[in-house]
Amino acid sequence: MTPPVGRTAARPLPRTRSPRATEIVAAARAVLETEGPGALTMRRLGEILGIRAASLYKHLPSKGAVEAALVEQELDDLGERMHEAIDGAAVGAEVPALLAVYRARARAGPNLYRLATAGALDRAALRPGLEDWAGEPFYRATGEPYRAQALWAAAHGAAILEIDGRFLVGSDLDQMWLALARAFSAER
Repeated sequence: MTPPVGRTAARPLPRTRSPRATEIVAAARAVLETEGPGALTMRRLGEILGIRAASLYKHLPSKGAVEAALVEQELDDLGERMHEAIDGAAVGAEVPALLAVYRARARAGPNLYRLATAGALDRAALRPGLEDWAGEPFYRATGEPYRAQALWAAAHGAAILEIDGRFLVGSDLDQMWLALARAFSAER
């Protein structure tokens, strides 16, 4: 998710999927979060849904397509919540509101968060404009494109370190997130 550089992005229309494809994506999300990324296989999805893995390919052509659907879903959901946070924040409170949503989302679904934000991203598999729209709240919170990218990078780094348990034992992570918000809320 990359904040748009100096422009506003329109929310792209959601992708229409068949009921079975929607069911497959929902099962994939459950497997990803409860069993981990290693368990996310077409065979496992077939077992859960009670169909042969080969039949899944009629609805989603590959495991990559399943993962792309999950990334789209996460970018759409996270983007919506971040837009709502910015829209509902008092003037000057946009960054803390944005970071609270971002942190909560990463903590609530760490495997989905990693899938959507870490590693290579097949942008061609995503709905056009989705990544820009999902990243736009960072721009709206900071008012400057490179500051928006820096805020996203800092938030992502902090989220990954937190969900991976990499901060020192006893660290007050609430205070760390507040410090991050203050650093980016300073006068522009």
